Amino acid sequence: MFELLPEVGLRLPDCAGTLRFGMDERTAQWAVATVADVRQGWVCGARWAFSTQYRGLTLDVYGDTTDRRGRHQDTPGLAGIGLTRDPFTLTGPSACPVVLRSINLFGHPAAEVSDALGDNLPPTLRLGGDGLHLTTVSVHAEPVPVES
Repeated sequence: MFELLPEVGLRLPDCAGTLRFGMDERTAQWAVATVADVRQGWVCGARWAFSTQYRGLTLDVYGDTTDRRGRHQDTPGLAGIGLTRDPFTLTGPSACPVVLRSINLFGHPAAEVSDALGDNLPPTLRLGGDGLHLTTVSVHAEPVPVES
């Protein structure tokens, strides 16, 4: 089970540890590599990124981000985490639960999940779907505003 911890990061399955915002690339890759093969990736504005496949889910991780517009300070270390369901697994619950507040986000229709979560979601959390089911969820480090 993956457990989203919006202000902290993501708890990994199989007691592999927790991806914590601010952690360095090597530590994050090491934790993820204990459950699946890590592949290098790319995210615009990030100095490092990687992904992995795990039981019908894609986990994307990136860090050391910069803000070209100057509205936020650079975010050192782990800055963002995303989970996406394989499109061929949308006919039922995902093989691996993705949980927020004890609610399996990919285990029920999107309307039921939305009702259970309510309107009080953290601003750093993003949910996406095809209308019937949630297909993606991401959580980001809290941006730090630049002082004027």
